Amino acid sequence: MKEKTRIFDPGTLQDFARQAFEAVGMASHLSDRVALILLEGDLMGHDTHGLALLPAYLSSAEAGGMTLQGEPEILNEKPAAALWDGKMLPGPWLISEGFKLAVKQAKIYGTFTLSIKHSHHTAGLISYLKPVTDAGMIAMLSVSDPTEACVAPFGGKAPVLSTNPVAYGIPTEDGAVMLDMSTSQTTNGMVNRRYRQQRYFDHDWLINDNGEPSRDPATRFTTPPGAIMPLGGFSSGHKGTGLGIVVEALTHGLSGNGRALQPKGWENNVFLQVIDPEAFAGQNHFATETGFLGQQIRSCPPVDIARPVRVPGERALTLRAQRLRDGVPLSDDILSGLYPWAEKFNLQLPEAKQSNVG
Repeated sequence: MKEKTRIFDPGTLQDFARQAFEAVGMASHLSDRVALILLEGDLMGHDTHGLALLPAYLSSAEAGGMTLQGEPEILNEKPAAALWDGKMLPGPWLISEGFKLAVKQAKIYGTFTLSIKHSHHTAGLISYLKPVTDAGMIAMLSVSDPTEACVAPFGGKAPVLSTNPVAYGIPTEDGAVMLDMSTSQTTNGMVNRRYRQQRYFDHDWLINDNGEPSRDPATRFTTPPGAIMPLGGFSSGHKGTGLGIVVEALTHGLSGNGRALQPKGWENNVFLQVIDPEAFAGQNHFATETGFLGQQIRSCPPVDIARPVRVPGERALTLRAQRLRDGVPLSDDILSGLYPWAEKFNLQLPEAKQSNVG
């Protein structure tokens, strides 16, 4: 089933999101950045982590779950590492500020690592990578929610882990490699969307409470609940489970805010790191190697000649350039979540440039 979409000017979407955040009391230095990061998700084709998140963010802000003013608290600080208490400030602002600091410090020390505890939700991880790769540096980012259990460990049938996404940004001579993936077979955002739309997944990405593979998103809402499978599913899910454990060690373990403390609310812990190739063999050697590998991958004979082989992030960056030029598509499903907030705050939703199906 193809969804109807409407095409919007990206600037007007960012303005609408910013105005909505300010209507619930968010400080202007936070609101514009959060709106921009959500827009970046839609620009790059990650529409479960773009403006689709705006209603949930606004609801959390109104309920007191998101801090709308202030700064993080520095709990530990060394030249090349730090720990922040995010104070439940918006994740998009915290991570953006964290990467700005990390790039600055990596230019001096070669690398910088930041751990953040008590961040609010962090949106799509791919949205943060471009400023770092544009600076010629490597970005690494992981987040996890210590309050959430939705992914079964390999061999199990009950939810234990979070979806635990990881993202990497690698600068190259002709753009950047950008990888953003969960360590589970799918995401909560996609499960919730499919559940609302009463649409099955195309593959057995879930496991029900009897231990049987399932395509039905309703599996997650039974009593007891089923779970999302780890990346690799029944055949090689030990790999996804292992990666998920690494993410939780880097986020919960290093931040000191993990499952053992049984925290409450909608929050994330964050691990981010920046590496400057100049501190090693140098930018020229690095760019030569990444560029060569990229060309080898792109020139690999494709299984389907209509679908040439590409490097991770290539589609996202192509979409971003196209959508900045031609407009951002939002589905009616996403728009239906925005209308009530526009009415509540007396805001004018942007006027669509055109409508499409598919």
